[in-house]
Amino acid sequence: MIIVRELVEHAELVTAVQLQKDIWGFSDLDLLPVRLFIVATKIGGQVLGAFDGNRMVGFLISIPGVKPGGRAFIHSQMMGVVAEYRNAGAGRMMKLKQRELALALGVNLIEWTFDPLELKNAFFNIERLGAVVRRYVLNQYGATSSQLHAGLPTDRCVAEWHLDQTKTPVDIVARVEVPNVGARTVEVQSRISQAFLEHFRAGRTVVGFERGETHGAYLLADQDGLV
Repeated sequence: MIIVRELVEHAELVTAVQLQKDIWGFSDLDLLPVRLFIVATKIGGQVLGAFDGNRMVGFLISIPGVKPGGRAFIHSQMMGVVAEYRNAGAGRMMKLKQRELALALGVNLIEWTFDPLELKNAFFNIERLGAVVRRYVLNQYGATSSQLHAGLPTDRCVAEWHLDQTKTPVDIVARVEVPNVGARTVEVQSRISQAFLEHFRAGRTVVGFERGETHGAYLLADQDGLV
């Protein structure tokens, strides 16, 4: 049985750093260091581990942030689960624990970035958790050593998880479609980036995600549907 708990021991934080190599194949230069994990535990951030017995099979790290105007939020910097546990619910359990801890601090907004070409993540973020997307960042992290990024720019959607609000149905006015197979190319990424930037400049919000046999589709509306 998988359990999720906060990480406090130094050895556990070291294991979380190693998991970055195991999951993404990062070089040492791209790793979030142990020091950042330690700091996060001391400044109101969240450092969580998912365990199957004594084995850590996933981790999450987040740090506190402040919006212009003074609104506090949690920035969820990284979450990863080892390959053989990615359909075991570990990611969802960590996000729900993160939500619990944020609300206990009086914080009702968590944000994170995700790769729009990773359709499983998109479905999880938007449909399972209920996040919305209003921003798109070009090459957020620059070039990385991860084989999963395939040498492409690290373009990212910004997920907003409003913990004290739910989504209600709204009229869908546009779709951004991404192929399930062969999506990780410069041409596909460029087309998607342009589409997202145009929609967000027009004030639209990603409120839903559809999965199909050959494509996934981001669903956009003129209203976010949050109440």
